[in-house]
Amino acid sequence: MAQTETIPHHYRTIWLSDIHLGTRGCQADVLLDFLKNHTCDRLYLVGDIIDGWRLSSSLYWPQSHSNVLRRFLTLAKRGTEVVYVTGNHDEFLRRFSDHSFGNIRLVDRAVHRTADDRTLLVVHGDEYDVITRYHRWIAWLGDLGYQFLLEVNRVNNVIRERLGYGRWSLSAWVKHRVKRAVNFISEFEIAVARECEREGFDGVVCGHIHHAEIRDIGEVCYLNCGDWVESCTALVEGADGDIRVLHWHGEEPADLILLPTREERAA
Repeated sequence: MAQTETIPHHYRTIWLSDIHLGTRGCQADVLLDFLKNHTCDRLYLVGDIIDGWRLSSSLYWPQSHSNVLRRFLTLAKRGTEVVYVTGNHDEFLRRFSDHSFGNIRLVDRAVHRTADDRTLLVVHGDEYDVITRYHRWIAWLGDLGYQFLLEVNRVNNVIRERLGYGRWSLSAWVKHRVKRAVNFISEFEIAVARECEREGFDGVVCGHIHHAEIRDIGEVCYLNCGDWVESCTALVEGADGDIRVLHWHGEEPADLILLPTREERAA
């Protein structure tokens, strides 16, 4: 009996951020599975796709990481509009802003108009992170600590899987329970939303803090893609303009949060 081929979920727009190719924490195989099962008209890569910080100190680049880049290039070649918004870990690409490579357009920021006519600012978000902007050495130390947590987490998950338990993110658990980390996330979200409101946008899509979220802050919608190191999340826009956070766990996506259309919000 012939095996039935899975029909990909199609969306108007998909946003991905914080993939961190070039690090051991990157879940490239999970992302490739997601890209196999999801297609879109427009794909935004919202920064920290390639981790230049890690690659500058150690070379780690398995075949799966090349396959991710190849997949993006293939999508662009086949007609998907691919926009690469640079972040702080791939800031080495900012010198090429407003240029295209293999049909992928590099920008520092972008503006997206949803199907229901909302304008969204698309930025990585590092420019609203005080530590990254003004205390770069602290950011580097924080990144080293984060990489250590990810390595401990990797070993922990190997043991858990052998014992028959599911994957669990130690780094996410620490981040969401340590008071200073929680305060940092909240302050970051407010700073991004305020700038978005100041510039007259209806909402903002960003990444940077590895924390997927959709919520209203003041008069604007704040949307964060999450990451492909811990949570494996993406933002997706449907044909009518609704936006969801999807968590990909290998079979069917789990809808975490939904931003309704303009009409649904007004009802």
